[in-house]
Amino acid sequence: MARPRSVPDETVHEAVLSLIRGKGEKAVTFSAVAARAGLAASSLAERHGSVAGMIADARKSIWDRIETATAAAIAVAGPGPKGAVALLKALASAGVPPVTADPARAAIWRARVEAELALRLGGGSRGRESAALLFAVWQGQVLWQPAGDKTVRLKDAVRRLTSD
Repeated sequence: MARPRSVPDETVHEAVLSLIRGKGEKAVTFSAVAARAGLAASSLAERHGSVAGMIADARKSIWDRIETATAAAIAVAGPGPKGAVALLKALASAGVPPVTADPARAAIWRARVEAELALRLGGGSRGRESAALLFAVWQGQVLWQPAGDKTVRLKDAVRRLTSD
């Protein structure tokens, strides 16, 4: 059976990321990705130029999805502490993956999310500090919930951070 002439970038990126998650970056080759994505290795080489370029493109696609999901979550989250919880829950339900590989872009994204949280938690230095702590709690939750840990609820954390 012939391979398809065109495979969406998302399919290629997911194949790359799947290999990285499963076996590390050294497992990413044009032939390994081609086998998973259903596209000829030569087509991947033409599209990305190099394996490093293919990996960089896949990571960029993650950040593009994260930033789109963040903008959507900000748009629907209301004001106040409940809005802060809603923002983080919207990001979690959008399937925002763990931060990977691009520290500069990760720092920009984190600052954006924390700034939005700070606005909802009263602003000022206390709001910024509470936002940083809430972000850390949320990231811990994202990390540990798949393992069954449900010990911390965001609304409880917000209540503790905003009580006088």
